Amino acid sequence: MKKEQSHLWRGLSPEARAALTLRDYGSVSLSQQIAGAGVDAGKLAAANRDEPEIREAWIPGVEIFARTVYPQRHRGSFGEFVRRDEGPLARIGLWPQQWAAARMFAQTAKGFHIHPPSIPAGTSPNEWFQRLFVTEPGNFSLRPYEAEQWDVMFFIQGRTDMILREGRDGMPRRTMRLFIEGDNHRGPNNAAVVIPAGVAHALRVEGSEDLLMVYGTSTSFLAEAEGRIASEVETAQLPDSWQKFLSR
Repeated sequence: MKKEQSHLWRGLSPEARAALTLRDYGSVSLSQQIAGAGVDAGKLAAANRDEPEIREAWIPGVEIFARTVYPQRHRGSFGEFVRRDEGPLARIGLWPQQWAAARMFAQTAKGFHIHPPSIPAGTSPNEWFQRLFVTEPGNFSLRPYEAEQWDVMFFIQGRTDMILREGRDGMPRRTMRLFIEGDNHRGPNNAAVVIPAGVAHALRVEGSEDLLMVYGTSTSFLAEAEGRIASEVETAQLPDSWQKFLSR
């Protein structure tokens, strides 16, 4: 705590003053927000990726694109996911081989998980990623979608806090944190996310409603290709008294 602020807290005990910290309300750059406190998905979907600040914060291969949800008065809503032959997935040449749905209960989280990238024989990971995302970033035909799992995630109910972390060898260690809203919260944060193999991703449900998502994968599910990092948040521990009884 700054010395000039200490008089504000003279009514507290020494122990309380020693433990006290203040939140920093100072402004930070957009790149710092993306890597730290997080930003709305709509802001990233609309961002100009060629701007230096955005380019330096963006994890190569990640795509965030807006979705339009149409209200149907007195009935509900209608929202497209994606079209195979036009739009963002057509542009990068990715069409999922498997589709699935998932529900996350309110106030739960899915720990970081990651899928292994495929590296051509005779090529180092660093050389391969440099070619894919630095030297020839627009040559989407190079991407081995059929040999590694890329995820395309859509959210149809609830709100989520998503964190992405670069895990590929030789790539800049970047973090992206974004907030996405499901179709039942129609607005600019109705967005979909493409996550490359080698990028760790975690989800945390915000609010009091379950999170419903639909996602496509570039390959069929393989248990051995589902790597876990810091995923103990998913395990509900038994009470100590139960553990004590079961260990007798």
